Amino acid sequence: MSRRLLLLLLPLLLLLLSGAGLGCYFETNDDLTIVALLRGETAATPVTDLYLYFHGFAWAWSQLYAAHPAVPWYGLTLYGLLYVATVLICAVLWRVLRPHADPRAALAVLVLFWSVAWLEHSLWFNYMRVPLLLAGAGVLFAAQRAPVRWALAVGMLAFGISWLIRPSAAILGAAAAAPGAWWLGGRRSLPVLAGAMAWAVMGALWLNLTWSPAAATFRRLDVLKSNLNDFQLNAPPVLPLSPSDSLGLAAARNWMLADSTLVNEPMFARAAPFRLEYFLTKTAPVKLLMLFRQLPRDYFPLLLIVAVTGALLWGQPRSRWFWLVQIGYVGLLLGLGIVLKLPPRLALPLLDFWVIGNLIFVLGRQSLPRRAVPVLVAVLALASVPYGYKIWHRSQVLAQEEQRNYQRRKNLYKLAGRADVVVSDLWEETYKSQSPLTEGHPPGIYASRIVKPRKYLSLLGWQTLHPSQPALRQQLTGSRNFTAALRRLGRLPNVAWLLSPEGAALLNRHLALRRQPGQPLMQLVPAQPNYRTQKNAMHAYLFRAKFQHSSSKAKIL
Repeated sequence: MSRRLLLLLLPLLLLLLSGAGLGCYFETNDDLTIVALLRGETAATPVTDLYLYFHGFAWAWSQLYAAHPAVPWYGLTLYGLLYVATVLICAVLWRVLRPHADPRAALAVLVLFWSVAWLEHSLWFNYMRVPLLLAGAGVLFAAQRAPVRWALAVGMLAFGISWLIRPSAAILGAAAAAPGAWWLGGRRSLPVLAGAMAWAVMGALWLNLTWSPAAATFRRLDVLKSNLNDFQLNAPPVLPLSPSDSLGLAAARNWMLADSTLVNEPMFARAAPFRLEYFLTKTAPVKLLMLFRQLPRDYFPLLLIVAVTGALLWGQPRSRWFWLVQIGYVGLLLGLGIVLKLPPRLALPLLDFWVIGNLIFVLGRQSLPRRAVPVLVAVLALASVPYGYKIWHRSQVLAQEEQRNYQRRKNLYKLAGRADVVVSDLWEETYKSQSPLTEGHPPGIYASRIVKPRKYLSLLGWQTLHPSQPALRQQLTGSRNFTAALRRLGRLPNVAWLLSPEGAALLNRHLALRRQPGQPLMQLVPAQPNYRTQKNAMHAYLFRAKFQHSSSKAKIL
């Protein structure tokens, strides 16, 4: 009972201490972008289906936000699941360590492992970390206790929840943990591994059979924009681009993806083709160099543990599979880093399971070197000192970025005034480094959302591809067409246009390209500053309609 209490309370205590001492921050703006959709701020109604991830969760969260909007349901749920993954990993490591170490030494290893290999997950949070960690931890937990049925149920439940959050991340997490699972349970680990594989296959079939045509188009376009902006898999176009394709490519590069007449699959094929020769000679070397800089700089403690476990096994018999697995992990990291990308939310979970797998193999050998555990404790303690300083410095940088972005968003709120609709490409940029437990807003802003809800027509981000956006334009203007919606919003009262100069320039190109004969040329021009908005006047714009054979008419919106 005392051991179980320790394994339940230790992860909770570590999470609370790290949150109180270092804080917790979103790694990217994706999470709060999702929350805005769930709340219905950037959609006609609260979004209940995100299509690519959070299957089932999106519906539940949208109901909870509607009933209790002041509660950060998204952050609480995902941090709760992060706690579960931490408990499962601590339970696995405890059983691996106890035959070779007394309770105090095992506890020291758990705390040091948290410090150098797990702390970042709670400090620099992103939803992608949860399915990766939870799926892998569930597989390891079930394999270690096989053939106990309740443990298999826990492992499958962990994988199933992870798959609902993000299917590809759950599969990757289970695959990264598979070597450790095999070394823990041997053939007894096959049921949980086979169960995870069967769930993944059946789930993929279910998604493909139930997706609507709009959802399928969203998925394909999401892949294409990721190939362009995230993975840099595209080469320059071979032929000169038409004005439409040129504007579509510029808009896609700037994450302005709302207009399906510009940003579509044929445009990507013409303007951003994939050419293997260009990728191998131009893109891959740059990404490889960045990867070689990133991993030693950010994750030197884990790479040091990998090196130490390899040194302990150097020249040992029956270790061929260990070295083959090391080659596999290196290939996985290189493949992801070169072909796709390896951000922190992906790199650290994979390195975690590499290190855990190595510890399982080393500590599970009968011919274990006598000083293996003291050596590991010493290495972890040594690495924790510079890494602790690095984490502390990162927390300070993130806290400063949180304040800057909060102040920017506060200024945008002031500029928006009493507008019922805000058209902007600036809001999502302020989401990064905000707290998951406040969702970037103090209680006063929550109250204003309840008393006077406001709609945001977002012009920038992956969510502009979501099928909910045409419905929002229909609700606001009566037209699902992006250009028609812009023109109608330009004639509506109580609409605030808060744009970056680059975003305004792209919209002006768009409006000029789509102007029909006989229509006035509508353009966005910077608003004149006043004493209250002098500092932020560059973000406020107004529509100006230029009529043929008549003077210009301006309307401040």
